[in-house]
Amino acid sequence: MTLFTDFGLAQPILKALSAEGYEKPTPIQAQTIPYALEGRDVCGIAQTGTGKTAAFALPILHRLNASPKPRKPKSPRVLVLSPTRELSGQIADSFKAYGRNLRLSTEVVFGGVTISRQEKALAGGVDILVATPGRLIDLVDRRALSLRDIEILVLDEADQMLDLGFIHALKRIVTLLPKDRQSLFFSATMPKTISTLADSFLRDPAHVAVTPVATTAERVEQSVIFVQTGRKQVLLETLLRDPSIDRVLVFTRTKHGADKVVRGLDKAGIAGAAIHGNKSQPQRERALAGFRDGSCRVLVATDIAARGIDVEGVTHVINYDLPNVPESYVHRIGRTARAGATGLAISFCNDEEKAYLKDIEKLTRLKVPVMPLPEGLPAAPAASEAGERREPQRGRPAPHARGHQGHGQPRNADPNAERGPKRRRGRGGKPGGNAQPQGGQPSGNQQRPAQAPRPAQGQRPAQGQRPAQGKPASGRQDGRRGDGAQVAWLEKSPRRR
Repeated sequence: MTLFTDFGLAQPILKALSAEGYEKPTPIQAQTIPYALEGRDVCGIAQTGTGKTAAFALPILHRLNASPKPRKPKSPRVLVLSPTRELSGQIADSFKAYGRNLRLSTEVVFGGVTISRQEKALAGGVDILVATPGRLIDLVDRRALSLRDIEILVLDEADQMLDLGFIHALKRIVTLLPKDRQSLFFSATMPKTISTLADSFLRDPAHVAVTPVATTAERVEQSVIFVQTGRKQVLLETLLRDPSIDRVLVFTRTKHGADKVVRGLDKAGIAGAAIHGNKSQPQRERALAGFRDGSCRVLVATDIAARGIDVEGVTHVINYDLPNVPESYVHRIGRTARAGATGLAISFCNDEEKAYLKDIEKLTRLKVPVMPLPEGLPAAPAASEAGERREPQRGRPAPHARGHQGHGQPRNADPNAERGPKRRRGRGGKPGGNAQPQGGQPSGNQQRPAQAPRPAQGQRPAQGQRPAQGKPASGRQDGRRGDGAQVAWLEKSPRRR
């Protein structure tokens, strides 16, 4: 049986591990730490929740402690790159916890906060810097940071880096680093694109792999409920009234969807908070802190924000929307069943998401058991039902006649947004449905109301007797279009035919 004491780590580090209650390393730690202590590059395949942070943090702390150096202004010795703010914060906290008995400094930088404060924190130099690629490039461009003295580089969650479009930033960063360095590279999956990226960062790496993506789901008790989109909110509220659901993560596909779910929970008297990319950093930190301390038992998140959520005691994960990428499903449900514990994952699936469910079952090689709808589940609100079966507007084909989901939706439309009252507005975009475009053109999906007779100002000519376009009408000399021009324009309009 391998213990942390078997690695020859410095006593201050072992003391910190003991204070955290850690004695036995996880598989990824047992495989990675010996190679990292030797100074070799490492290429690791591992999920979040497998203890990956300690796998690279412990040998890094040991090496820095064994060879202390004076700090150079604006120059860290270790650079850890991570894709999201939350994950960056978690990694920095881990370094601080494991290195609490060492005289080493750790800083974290990411977007969404004032850059000037980060510049001041880096001015005197730092031992360990944890950063997101975008903010790191900003600091380099502002000459507030130099990467020429990096001794150890860690690239964490490489697959997520590529998903978020950081590939160009990473390629630039690698050109700013010294060639003589140690690099530790981790990813949950290793497709060809990730492997090619790893080759540009690593030299003769040791390869370690634990917990393939498909097997993570085996530790989680899963179920799926088939439900109409309009009934998802009331289903969620019904499930959350079960007192056995102690701490739950709810996943939506969009940021707008996350906010809408929280608003619905608030109306139902259920406290919840949302965390996603549009939230400010203080808002995200408050939501995560409330979820950790138990003051908020429901956290609604998108996939991007969820990568950094490592909270103990998550009893349930609810997929309000199924993801269209099956690997994201495994990452989501992996937020529960952490560190060997068990967990429950419940997914809501409408008719359009059944294809996503098949892809998930193909990846995990597991059939997700079907759970029936709770008895006595209230009907969906009228607005939600309207969103399920929206009446086609006049002059437009019905959604099913325009192809697959998404092809008939407006650009940037939220696929989970309810349709109904808002869709019945006139083309002018204002409530009431009577707004008309310039020139008096009717809205296309509403009957134009009859107009009351205007006060007589002499005998008005019939429509067919009015002046043709181009002829002066009513002797107007103010430069505005006369009645004749307007009538001719209306007669040419296709909506008048």
